[in-house]
Amino acid sequence: MHIEFRHLRTIKAIHEAGGLAKAADQLNITQSALSHQIKGLEDQAGVELFVRRSKPMRLSAAGQRLLRAAEKILPEVAALEEEFSGLRAGKSGRLHIAIECHACFEWLFPVLEEFRKAWPEVDVDIRPGLAFGALPALQREEVDLVVSSDPETLPGVDFTPLFDYEPVFVASARHPLAAKDWIAAEDFREETLITYPVERTRLDVFTELLTPAKVEPRALRQAELTAVILLLVASNRGVAVLPDWVVREVRYNSDYVTRKLTETGLTKRLYAATRSDDTRKPFMANVLKLARTEPLKLQRGFSRPAP
Repeated sequence: MHIEFRHLRTIKAIHEAGGLAKAADQLNITQSALSHQIKGLEDQAGVELFVRRSKPMRLSAAGQRLLRAAEKILPEVAALEEEFSGLRAGKSGRLHIAIECHACFEWLFPVLEEFRKAWPEVDVDIRPGLAFGALPALQREEVDLVVSSDPETLPGVDFTPLFDYEPVFVASARHPLAAKDWIAAEDFREETLITYPVERTRLDVFTELLTPAKVEPRALRQAELTAVILLLVASNRGVAVLPDWVVREVRYNSDYVTRKLTETGLTKRLYAATRSDDTRKPFMANVLKLARTEPLKLQRGFSRPAP
């Protein structure tokens, strides 16, 4: 038995209209064509679908069973058609994000809140890209956007510059290094350095300062949350290096001091990695634009958009 969507629509239309003439008008076909369609369907099924002598036209028990199938299947098909239409128009889709930058949650949540309002039909999820290879996952289509400060040359992957930021030294206002105008690599030798629980190759203080200078801090301490790192720093349990957008609130707090790393300061760039086919999708273009502008709003001009 070969049942098509038009058969289901026919059964539903006749049931709702109560007769062939009205149903034919509703389906925009002739009454004769509708009658032939019903006869062909009944021949396939081997049973009558309608009680012909009743007025209004009434479904048989077999017809009722087919009607229940139509009422279940047709709304699902309509929803699928609408979803595909949204995908073609770029109004819906999936945005699963992996984050290699541990501190990026500080600015990403406001970005996604703005994005959600503009694109309610896009499925948004966040996966911290710390316990798995985020960029290989992007290539396997397990995630759709990776926030990273380490661009690579990968086939089929675009790295869109988001903004430049400055890794900033943070210490208690009572710390001896608070008297300095800027902090050198050598200043860390006798310090407890508090970092996020990630490998050194993903920490700016090591990649940009300590490792090139071959300097090792006296001790290392890790904390998962930015708030905990700042609490430990305020208690003079150690020092930290955080992106400038993270320290926007403590820069005016008398418990802390923030200083440049090196006399001229350090600059890093953050990127959004996306599959090339997805980069120009309307919703992806919008989230990239929001990601470029949100740090500017948070920092009041402290971070700089990448060219």
